Amino acid sequence: QLASDVSFRSSSTRARGTRLSVLAAGQSQQVTSTGVENGLHTLSANSSLSHMGYGAAPPPQPGEHPLWRTQVLPSALPTKNKIFCNRALNMKQIKAIGFDMDYTLAQYRPETFEALAHKETIEKLVTNFGYPEALRSLTFSWDYMVKGLIIDKKRGNMLKVDRHRYVKVAYHAFKPLENDERKRVYNSDYQDLTFDEPDYAMVDTLFSLAEAYLYMQLVEIKDTSAEHSMVRSKSYSDLYRDLRTAVDMCHRDGSLKKAVAANPAKFIHYDPLLPQVLDTLRASGRRIFLATNSLWDYTNVVMNYLLLNKSGSSKTHEWLQYFDVVMVGCGKPGFFKDRGQLFSVDIKTGNLRNTDNGAPINPVDEADLATPLTQAQHAGAGGSSNGNGSAAAPQDPVFQGGCFKDLHRMLGVKSGEEILYVGDHIYGDIVKSKKSTGWRTMLVVPELDVELTLQESSKKVHQELRLLRLQRDSIDDQIQRYEWALKQNTLPKDPETYTKNLDLLRDLKLRRDSLKARHSALLANHHRQFHPIWGQLLKTGHQNSRFANQIERFACLYTSHVSNLAFYSPDKSYMGRMDYMAHEDFQEDTLV
Repeated sequence: QLASDVSFRSSSTRARGTRLSVLAAGQSQQVTSTGVENGLHTLSANSSLSHMGYGAAPPPQPGEHPLWRTQVLPSALPTKNKIFCNRALNMKQIKAIGFDMDYTLAQYRPETFEALAHKETIEKLVTNFGYPEALRSLTFSWDYMVKGLIIDKKRGNMLKVDRHRYVKVAYHAFKPLENDERKRVYNSDYQDLTFDEPDYAMVDTLFSLAEAYLYMQLVEIKDTSAEHSMVRSKSYSDLYRDLRTAVDMCHRDGSLKKAVAANPAKFIHYDPLLPQVLDTLRASGRRIFLATNSLWDYTNVVMNYLLLNKSGSSKTHEWLQYFDVVMVGCGKPGFFKDRGQLFSVDIKTGNLRNTDNGAPINPVDEADLATPLTQAQHAGAGGSSNGNGSAAAPQDPVFQGGCFKDLHRMLGVKSGEEILYVGDHIYGDIVKSKKSTGWRTMLVVPELDVELTLQESSKKVHQELRLLRLQRDSIDDQIQRYEWALKQNTLPKDPETYTKNLDLLRDLKLRRDSLKARHSALLANHHRQFHPIWGQLLKTGHQNSRFANQIERFACLYTSHVSNLAFYSPDKSYMGRMDYMAHEDFQEDTLV
């Protein structure tokens, strides 16, 4: 029985529940499912866990593998640190490289940051929306949810979908839907589900994990907790709307960001290779920019920690030397389409000033300014070459708002094909930038760190699964030949031969059923090695997941961490793998 299929326990004390085992990075984790006061169910991570699950593995560290620029002769790169190519990309044609900040340059620790988001969202629901105080006793299992899931807001369900939009896994709160119900609701022939808003919501970023988990908890409370009439009276869509608003409030009131600013190391992995990556890219002659939805005050906090290992009163603006242009408050994905007002940012005060195509506009009476404008500030963000291939950044090359056209002008690029943008949000960073502006894209998927480690240890299982599928197909063909002959009455008529053929047909069906059971059990167990509920991140059954399909279509490159760029030449020509159609799968021929 799946570990999430547990019942409420209406007890005033915590009741010990079942345990589910999560394999991560070659280690076994234990996650305890418990009941809490007033009968509210939750899953909570054991405090003794190694916290190496999806999205929690730290960036590569110095000494783990030689950097590209330190070796004349290459050495084998671990799979988890490789950059994978979907569409050929010659870096010599790239003039500017840009980065998102949150969950791209800054990889948050989900066991602390998402737990804080879960806690603060509950606080908003209780304080601002009148939800029951008992919600405060809910705990959070940060590795229960994964990216790529879909929330059905009308039915209170969580779905995992393959590339053909077939719903393979469906949960209502923490209980799996029966196969018949799942197929009836989502996989009927007459339906053509696109899983778009307003009825569905995508779990397409690690920021959404706490939100998705809390939604499942609220659905369970609505369904089973009789004493909370306020929650029971709401529809599943109402629950999601309140939850989404509460999450937005957490971001607006600064409750999350203040906690990070007070102790960045608690919430963000320090990445010692990141400064070297940016230095190498700048030395190669590329213009480097930061484009983030976060505002200047928070961006300054995070980048100080990441690039200078500074926080609190020790913060400086020295990290700006790594970038030619910094765009904060971008408002992605609208940044890639809509024309927004562009402001320059005073990095000392955080104040905004109007600009004219990136150049600050002087007030009518410049004496009214607290600090007179310098010649560099008048010049805007263009900058000139310093003779070493990188651009000499002007003073305060920091802007807020605007759109991609403003950025193109600042960087001196003529088309989107000259920009490589690195982000973590499949829609806001990758899909929209690719479709709207033609930027080349690289998706950061931290979960790959664990996923690829487990995949390396399961190669024999993959081979057995493929062999079982081929054997099932072969036996199915034999059965269908015998059944056709029986139906057409073309088998030998003598009783002894006819009886032997019937016995052979029966044996074939038993063998087929045995192979099917073996294949199904092996595939299910294989997926549980990656995640006991949702399985392998980029697979749904034996098909690519919807998330994997989006990566293939829109991400030119993808990797587990930004710092994996340290292991590749800045002038590398990434070659996409060869495409194979079904008739070109020569690997299957070798298994027969």
